[in-house]
Amino acid sequence: MTIKTPDWWYKKNAAGAPWWRFLLWPLSLVWLAINRIKSATAKPFRSKLFVISIGNVTLGGSGKTPIAGEILSLLTPKAYGLSRGHGGTLAGPIRVDPTLHSAADVGDEPLMLAQDHPFVIAHDRAAGLRLIEKVRKTPKPIIAVVDDAHQNLKIAKDLHILIIDGDTRNGAWPFGDNGVCPYGPMREPLAQGLERADLCVLWMPDDDAQPDPDMIALLGDKPVFVARLQAHAPAIPAPVFGFAGIAKPWKFEATLQSEGYDIAGFRGFPDHASLTPADLTRLMAEAEALGARLITTQKDWIKLDPAWRSRIACLPIRAKFDNEAGLLAFLDNAVRSGAQGLTR
Repeated sequence: MTIKTPDWWYKKNAAGAPWWRFLLWPLSLVWLAINRIKSATAKPFRSKLFVISIGNVTLGGSGKTPIAGEILSLLTPKAYGLSRGHGGTLAGPIRVDPTLHSAADVGDEPLMLAQDHPFVIAHDRAAGLRLIEKVRKTPKPIIAVVDDAHQNLKIAKDLHILIIDGDTRNGAWPFGDNGVCPYGPMREPLAQGLERADLCVLWMPDDDAQPDPDMIALLGDKPVFVARLQAHAPAIPAPVFGFAGIAKPWKFEATLQSEGYDIAGFRGFPDHASLTPADLTRLMAEAEALGARLITTQKDWIKLDPAWRSRIACLPIRAKFDNEAGLLAFLDNAVRSGAQGLTR
């Protein structure tokens, strides 16, 4: 299921929320009750691997995927990636092969990460960990980096990394007014999610943005690392027409602006949306009418058929840590204290 997240979810004090928002409050109570029951009855699987959870306390748009990719790069060659494979038809456990699998098979984000890292998808994350444990090829993996696992109750984690959208420009605030879904963007109360976190990563939109002091204070004594969006912008000597099917599509438009593109138009779609040929044809027609070239996110581009990829530009991004050496030392110490060892 794809959901188009409302922008008021991510505004301070939920500014701009509709008058009927109060009707969503009972559904939030149901969400919390279900999660309490699941937590009380959970029996998490303990893997032989050192399990690092990459997660957040909000519904999407915090930069989990590029940050997971960068952490996998830092931990190469001892780490494998693992995710549920949201949006894919394969239940797994299976290692993702970019030459064989499509985003429809394994999900868009796993397919992206598997371009550069060994990666497994499994609806049952415990089964995914067992598959990684069976790898015998040298170097044998000792670490599993599990994407979107902060609320997963079926596996035990050794290190919780909490990702937070640190972009607070124009009244943005990643937690809104702390309302729990669907009343707000929270998967769980902030204090509850922070309690499990071993470190926090603030996802910043560019090299110039600085963390909000109020947010730093909110995180208390948790170690905080800053990761910045680095775009590898293709040269396009013409206006562009952007589109994105991500949790916060307006942020892709802001990135295009910061990269200096002449934006002729923009369309946002729900997170993980699969655009049909008819959708793409309409977008292409809109762009051509404006004399513009279509451009989209890497996450959306990787879902396209090859014929469409040749006609639509892609803006790849990566995460770059301000203190990469400090983060690696933190990870190294955590793994060593877990009696697994980490060599580079």
